[in-house]
Amino acid sequence: MNEETPTPEDPQGGAPAAATPPPPTPEPEPATPPSKDKETNQWAMFIHLSLLAGWVLPLAGLIVPIVLWQIKKDELPGIEPHAHVVLNWIITSLVYGLICFILMFVVIGVFGFFVLAILTVIYAIVGGIKANSGELWEYPGTIIKIFK
Repeated sequence: MNEETPTPEDPQGGAPAAATPPPPTPEPEPATPPSKDKETNQWAMFIHLSLLAGWVLPLAGLIVPIVLWQIKKDELPGIEPHAHVVLNWIITSLVYGLICFILMFVVIGVFGFFVLAILTVIYAIVGGIKANSGELWEYPGTIIKIFK
């Protein structure tokens, strides 16, 4: 009768069990600040979307993009082309607005104001989405390009 006695490694008796190492614990990733490119894209998006501030507070759509640009232009020079696109659209839309005001005397100006408002909303949203993905999108219909 050959009876094996249990060993501390194998309390059940028999061959010792293969020791499996514990799974490696994942090390926490260091907190890294967002990259400059991502931050630039985000602020460029804010500049485009700030055109919509005029729907909440009168004249904010004219002032907020300029303020955002002036605050961040030295820190993030990549936002400058986006700010120029937005500022050129602001100037162009003011000219379109003046033309629509004059055309209100023949009733067609009301329709022009409606189209201008819709285009501004669409352009701000599309420009913001493209800016967030790193693209510069020129607003169609911008006839006055003071900022280049």
